Amino acid sequence: MSPIDVWRRIVIDARKSWVLFENGTCVILAEPGDDLAGQAVALLREWGPVHAGTPAGDFDVIELPDGLGWVVTGHHDDILTLVGPDEISPDDVNDLVVGLLGRSKRHRDAEGLVVMHVEDRRSAP
Repeated sequence: MSPIDVWRRIVIDARKSWVLFENGTCVILAEPGDDLAGQAVALLREWGPVHAGTPAGDFDVIELPDGLGWVVTGHHDDILTLVGPDEISPDDVNDLVVGLLGRSKRHRDAEGLVVMHVEDRRSAP
């Protein structure tokens, strides 16, 4: 399943627009403006970089159902990173390994800021 399909399954609120970046980081836009991609880029630029020893280096790991992988959270509630089951050897799966990979992916997305997909749900019922 593609990362876009996974995010479509797990972003439950049909009114929440979101933007996906090239390494799997998703920015949920609770209050979307006119330029969804620009808004997400600004949030990720500010809140995405990892700074070890600060809240920007902290993370939690949420295992997704149906073997879809994991979501790694950080210090901003609306910035989440997907780690797919094919990215980690089954022998190495634990919260530390998954979390460090997700945090690293978020940092790469915050540096590159390459938008892969915009899910515009502003007109959803």
